[in-house]
Amino acid sequence: MLYSKVTPAEKRVAFRKALADPQVAQFPGAFTPLSTKLIQEQGFEGVYISGGVLANELGLPDIGLTTLTEVATRAAQIARSTDLPALVDADTGFGEPMNVARTVQELEDAGLAGCHIEDQFNPKRCGHLDGKNVVDTATATKRIKAAVESRRDDNFVIMARTDIRGVDGLDAAIHRAKALADAGADVIFPEAMADLSEFERMAEALDVPILANMTEFGKSDLFTKQQLQDAGVAMVIYPVSLQRQALGAIERLLSAIREDGTQQAEVENMLTRKRLYELVDYNGYNQFDSGVFNFEVPGTPGN
Repeated sequence: MLYSKVTPAEKRVAFRKALADPQVAQFPGAFTPLSTKLIQEQGFEGVYISGGVLANELGLPDIGLTTLTEVATRAAQIARSTDLPALVDADTGFGEPMNVARTVQELEDAGLAGCHIEDQFNPKRCGHLDGKNVVDTATATKRIKAAVESRRDDNFVIMARTDIRGVDGLDAAIHRAKALADAGADVIFPEAMADLSEFERMAEALDVPILANMTEFGKSDLFTKQQLQDAGVAMVIYPVSLQRQALGAIERLLSAIREDGTQQAEVENMLTRKRLYELVDYNGYNQFDSGVFNFEVPGTPGN
C-alpha cells in the first residue's frame, strides 16, 4: 500500500548484489510508477528510468531539454513505487562538475539506487543515432570524479556511459571506458556496440561490470540474456520497450474508436478493471478504510 517499504539504502545494496551476481541483471524501462508493479511481479532485478522516455512523456525529443528538477521529480515517483532498485539516466549531469555533484545528491534524495552520466555534450541525442558529439576524455572523467566525490551513500551506483564508439570506433571506446573506470565509475555503459564480440572485448578490457542497452530499432541486435551473459555483460536495460508497446496499443485503440465509433474491438486487449485494481492494491487500502473497496468487481474480461 502507498509506497515501497524497502528503503533507498536497502535498494542500493540490492543493486550492488545484482551487479555482482554471475547472472545478468535485467532492468526493463518503466515509464510510469504503475508500470513498476508489473516489472516487479515478473521477478526482474530492477527498474530502469530512461531520459529519453522521460522527455518523450513530456512531448519532447531526447536532445537534453529536460531539467534536473523534472528528471529527479519523475524518477522519485517511479522509484518509490517499487521494492526494486531503480537506475536513472542523468544525461550529461545537467552541467559542469559542480552541477553533476548536485545532480547525484538530488538523485540520492529522490531514492534512486544509481545513475549514469554520459560523455556527450549539447545538443545531445539518443545513443543509437548518428552525428553524436562527445567531450574530450578530461571533461568526461571530471564529470565522473565529481559524481563519485559528491555521493553520500557509497552504495549509490555511479555509472559512466560513453558514446564514443559511434564517433571514433571500438578502440577509442575501450580507451575511454578504462579512463572512466579509473575515475571511479562503478559500472561502464558502452553505448551502441555493434555486435557481441564488441561487448566481449569491452568486458575483457575492464575490471568493472558493463551494461548492455537492448533498445529496439538501434545499432545493436536484440541479443538474448544468455548471449549477453556469455559475452561478459553484467546488466541489460530495455529502456523504451514498455513505452513503445503502450503507445502502439493506444494508437490502435484510437484508430478503432475513430473508424468504428466504439472501442469494442480493442477491449479484449485491455487490462481488465479487476487486474488494474489488483495492481493499485485496493484491498490494501481497504484495511485502513472499509469504505474504500466495499463493492464487487466482476471478473469478466470486459471490466
